[in-house]
Amino acid sequence: MAAWVSWSCGKDAAYALGLRADVTGLFTTVSAGRVPVHGVPRELVEAQAAALGLPLHVVELPWPCPNAEYERRTGAALAAARAAGADTVVYGDLFLADIRAYRERTLAGTGLTPEFPLWGRPTGPLARAMIAAGLRAVVVSVDPARVPAELAGHAFDEEFLAALPEAVDPCGENGEFHTFVTDGPGFRSPVPVVVGDVGERDGMAVAELGLSRSA
Repeated sequence: MAAWVSWSCGKDAAYALGLRADVTGLFTTVSAGRVPVHGVPRELVEAQAAALGLPLHVVELPWPCPNAEYERRTGAALAAARAAGADTVVYGDLFLADIRAYRERTLAGTGLTPEFPLWGRPTGPLARAMIAAGLRAVVVSVDPARVPAELAGHAFDEEFLAALPEAVDPCGENGEFHTFVTDGPGFRSPVPVVVGDVGERDGMAVAELGLSRSA
């Protein structure tokens, strides 16, 4: 058996990866040089893959990207995974049933089996298990309507969790915040990043990340 991980660059995908010993590749989508939703530059995701010692298959998306074109391009990535010997695609989804159903439909007939190792786990204990396992991440963006904007750029740690409003999911599964992982299980070395200014992008408070050139 061999698995590829649907790689968002965030904590959920990274923790799911760390639960398997047979991961042989990652695939991610990039639009205008950045990972959609998380908004981090492509070179940071490439640095993650290098630190994990895994090949990264990048799916270039146009902007805007009609769904049919998205499915055509991601379908080519799935075919590449199958051709490389993978029989499983690992996703870091937690509890959004519509997203899981879409993943399952997408993989139907491809020869690849979707796997959701974190599915249904209570997100408060899960967030703390990630931290306890040595996962290190930066909160790259927050929805300022739900999470204080000053938490953008904060480490994903116990202090961050304590600062979240009560209604916010501790793993941000409803889009309240997004993360970029710098170290954790499976990483051969940390990804050295610098956290820049916080600005606004697509309604989110976003901390600009870059690679540290002095590391």
